Amino acid sequence: MFQVTTKNLYDLKKDENGAITYDDDFFGKQASLTVSGQLEGELAATALGAIYTFGPTFRAENSNTPRHLAEFWMIEPEVAFNDIIDNMDLAEEFIKYCVQWALDNCGEDLKFLNDMVDKGLIERLQGVMQSEFVRLPYTEGVQILEDAVAKGHKFEFPVYWGVDLASEHERYLVEVHFKRPVILTDYPKEIKAFYMKQNEDGKTVRAMDVLFPKIGEIIGGSERESDYNKLMTRIQEMHVPMKDMWWYLDTRKYGTCPHAGFGLGFERLLLFVTGMANIRDVIPFPRTPHNAEF
Repeated sequence: MFQVTTKNLYDLKKDENGAITYDDDFFGKQASLTVSGQLEGELAATALGAIYTFGPTFRAENSNTPRHLAEFWMIEPEVAFNDIIDNMDLAEEFIKYCVQWALDNCGEDLKFLNDMVDKGLIERLQGVMQSEFVRLPYTEGVQILEDAVAKGHKFEFPVYWGVDLASEHERYLVEVHFKRPVILTDYPKEIKAFYMKQNEDGKTVRAMDVLFPKIGEIIGGSERESDYNKLMTRIQEMHVPMKDMWWYLDTRKYGTCPHAGFGLGFERLLLFVTGMANIRDVIPFPRTPHNAEF
């Protein structure tokens, strides 16, 4: 995450060990910009039933691609009593609603973009509406990719069970193998966040990524872990500071309900709907690692 401070970076106060002190900072401690409102959203969903957040998201990962921004906008629904199946249903319905709205209300714009930018745009949007998304376990997806390699297909990055799939792997599944959107599920727990519900096999979690043509991942989400002991164990295994997690653990301590949610990168949705090639063309003020003034 991006660290944020009101201190003068050219005159930092340090302690006797050389560590920066934040006593005179506005926050009084080291602080960072948020990556997600999910954890707080879980509390709201268990109180109100179904909620969503929509706001800026900040990521400091070193991903300099046409699909990544340092600051983007994310829509994050969270629904009480939803399991992973309900979550996949909601994600598919949600994205189809957005695409259909664009087809119904922005026809002239889409025709212009189809004629001038991407000749297959409208056909691709209509294809999404007419197809049922494939629901594919990660293990089966990796097997498909390994079979492709065995038959001579070349990937830049290696593929094996346990790897966090690259965009080229995701797009192969969507564009080459199935030729329609794919919801990849049941990822290895080691490559996913601590809050995702563990499956009975002890190796995978009830995560889901919606993969789209030309984009790769457009939605990421999961059913949330409701078991206090399992959640505590994962927090400890992943060395998440307990001082930041006590309140979240309290929401499970005395029992909770199943709940699930996901995050949709709004600019990636716009990228797909408009047929543009670079995500910087669909956000008003693109902020990349080389242009990250706030």
